[in-house]
Amino acid sequence: MLMIIIRAVFILTVAALSARMAQLVGGDSMLLPALTFVGFMLASIAVVVFDLLIPRKKIQTISAIYFGLIVGLILSNLLQTALDPTLALLVRPDLGLMIRPVILGLLTALVCYICVSLLLQTKDDFRFIIPYMEFSREIKGSRPLILDTSVVIDGRIADVAQAHLLDQPLLVPSFVLQELQAIADSSDRLRRNRGRRGLDILQRLQKMPGLDVRIHDTHDTPGEANGEVDQRLVALAKSLGGKVVTNDFNLNKVANLQGVDVINLNEVSNALKPVVLPGEALEVKLIRRGEEPGQGIGYLDDGTMIVVEQGVHQLGSVVPVIATSVLQTNAGRMIFARLDAPSGPGPGKLPRGPQPQYDPNR
Repeated sequence: MLMIIIRAVFILTVAALSARMAQLVGGDSMLLPALTFVGFMLASIAVVVFDLLIPRKKIQTISAIYFGLIVGLILSNLLQTALDPTLALLVRPDLGLMIRPVILGLLTALVCYICVSLLLQTKDDFRFIIPYMEFSREIKGSRPLILDTSVVIDGRIADVAQAHLLDQPLLVPSFVLQELQAIADSSDRLRRNRGRRGLDILQRLQKMPGLDVRIHDTHDTPGEANGEVDQRLVALAKSLGGKVVTNDFNLNKVANLQGVDVINLNEVSNALKPVVLPGEALEVKLIRRGEEPGQGIGYLDDGTMIVVEQGVHQLGSVVPVIATSVLQTNAGRMIFARLDAPSGPGPGKLPRGPQPQYDPNR
């Protein structure tokens, strides 16, 4: 709405000035004032149409043209001052008045063209020039969290958001949404289910009250416009000053190498698991054999794997164990344990204490 008002004011201003100009050039004939008014109005309309045809303008391109013209005019003026004596000697005085303006005009056009072309092609290299100094983006409020495809399909981000732990805006890039849609339309049933789960998670996030979820249009993302999803995520995070939320270990590494902050939900999940110390008593259900002979494998409620020595004979049973060591790996935490010796009597044994006496009269 604001742009419509600005364009309307511009057209009305040009119309008023054109009418005044038509009055000034007016004479006995009405043709010249009419041509003057129509010419200025057509020029103003052409400027507005040109502005409408290029809705997405980049400040780098505009500033390159602007400062290229300024530098070109300054250089051409210096060249004109230097060439005027030479032209006065080489060109006859009667021809100088006609030829010199043409030569100087061509020189000005040539220098301006070279300067604009040079700045447009090298605007990412000459950052010491004032318009190309990279100022850090001012982040108002919390830094946005940019969601990766893997973390959307995983779904735990919705549980974290439902626990009211997130107050930052969640950004879903348009290329991530397109990748989810492509996965949901896959002919493979497993991939299709994963894609549909990701779309359902996004709908769940959008319906949460108090959570700011946005679909970010990335047509004007700087750099990596046609690269892989991971590269475009990193480029977008650097542009917006946000953090990437992912489960992808490789993306985590790439982002860290480029100085982009990453929140890995797998690391968050491992950090939130309860701490188990050696010597702590646990109860676990053994469900399968381990890799080494005699080992039994069980899992805690949070998914932590427990390897129980000599537990293979207790498969399918909930047994008390004693933790002996804890191993932290990239895949998660692993606990090694041994069977806890029963504190009570074993099977077929009578408890200690007074024994019943045999009565022969009975």
